[in-house]
Amino acid sequence: MKMKKVIVTGSNGQLGRAIEQQYAGSTEYELINTDVDELDITNIDKVMEFARSIQPYAIINCAAYTAVEACETQEDLAFRINAIGPRNLSIAAAETGAKLMHVSTDYVFGGNGNRPYRETDPVDPQGAYGRTKLAGENFVREFSERHYIVRTAWLYGDGKNFVKTMLRLAQTNDKVRVVNDQIGSPTSAVQLAGAIAYLLATENYGLFHGTCEGDCSWAQFAEEIFRLAGKKTVVEGITSEEYGAAVKRPAYSVLENYMLKMTTDFMFADWHDAIAEYLKNEQV
Repeated sequence: MKMKKVIVTGSNGQLGRAIEQQYAGSTEYELINTDVDELDITNIDKVMEFARSIQPYAIINCAAYTAVEACETQEDLAFRINAIGPRNLSIAAAETGAKLMHVSTDYVFGGNGNRPYRETDPVDPQGAYGRTKLAGENFVREFSERHYIVRTAWLYGDGKNFVKTMLRLAQTNDKVRVVNDQIGSPTSAVQLAGAIAYLLATENYGLFHGTCEGDCSWAQFAEEIFRLAGKKTVVEGITSEEYGAAVKRPAYSVLENYMLKMTTDFMFADWHDAIAEYLKNEQV
């Protein structure tokens, strides 16, 4: 049987690595892994040339400019990567007949809700990162008919992340100060990769939310990480104001996987179970 070729952008990131693991040993799909050195998604000519040479079954876009603070001072660069990149990939997908899987973010919402955001809720990005990611979503809708957009949040996997930062701090600190007034759903890249693979095998196109079930504050997440890792480090909850980040983060950005629940049998794990699994497998 002829293998289905799948171009993966941003393959060196946490999600890209989880997708590689997800498809490892597949006899149906062949991943063509690319990162910025292999494929500059902001260059339409390069993208078209690459897609024409591969003739992919699908393109999975994990590439993004996710440095929230830096996006504020480099919004043009963020727009190129988070909006023009997906636009170029969508045009290439449309021309080659490929499906397009695009990963987006909870930052497209205002972050002041009091119930989990559904896919049908109005968007209201508060910063440059959210604005550029929303523009990317809109380009995908405009140029690619056979697309999936999956919004996720609080992602951790193989790479730099909150979990590893907390465990590193625990080695030298008896107490760490962690924000307790931002609520979200910590999401395992392995879980998200599973959802992406599940959707990609279907014709169930459109917009989806994809996060682990349940929610917590960053401080509660840190407490659970320390508990599971057997650390005695105490978590002191502080406000976002006390933490003093340069850019305001969403206070409440819990996503409800409503469309997945309504249209599929796929279920994300509870965030407690997912972080336990991650710590067991990663030996971090």
